[in-house]
Amino acid sequence: MKRIFARPRLLKVLMNCWPPFWGAGICIERLSPDYRYCRVRLSLRWWNRNANRTQYGGSLFSMTDPVYSMLLMGSLGEDYYIWDRAASITFLKPGLSRVYADIHLSQERLDEILSATQDGHKHFPQFRINIIDEEGTLIAEVERTLYVRKKRAS
Repeated sequence: MKRIFARPRLLKVLMNCWPPFWGAGICIERLSPDYRYCRVRLSLRWWNRNANRTQYGGSLFSMTDPVYSMLLMGSLGEDYYIWDRAASITFLKPGLSRVYADIHLSQERLDEILSATQDGHKHFPQFRINIIDEEGTLIAEVERTLYVRKKRAS
C-alpha cells in the first residue's frame, strides 16, 4: 500500500500554514507518524470570537473538517478515494477558552473500512469527535460521515 503523505511532520507544518486553519486560529498540535492520531487546537482570539465573545461555531466545526480524511489518506494511500460526505455539529456549551479535539483512527475501524471496500464498493464510515475545553468540559460533538472507495486497477 503506497502512502500519499510520506512525512507526517511536513504535513502538520503545511496544514498549520493553510489559510483556513491559520486564519481561524486552528493548529494541529500532534500528528502521529502512523496517521492514527491527531490533536487539533483552536485558540480563542479577538478575530475569531462570535458576537457573544466565545468560540465561533464555524471555527469549531472547521477544526475537525479535514482530519479523518487526512488520517485515512495517510493510512490507506493513493489506492483509495476518500471524501467528506456529511457532517453535523451539536453545540453543548460556549467555548470560553482554547479548545481541543483528539482524533483517533483505530486498527479495528481501519480493518472495517478495508474489508468493506476490498471489492471496490463504496463505504460510508461514521466518526464522532468530541471538542473539549482546557478543563476537559465537553463543548461540542461533531459527527462526520466519509466516502471511501478503492480505486479500480488501471
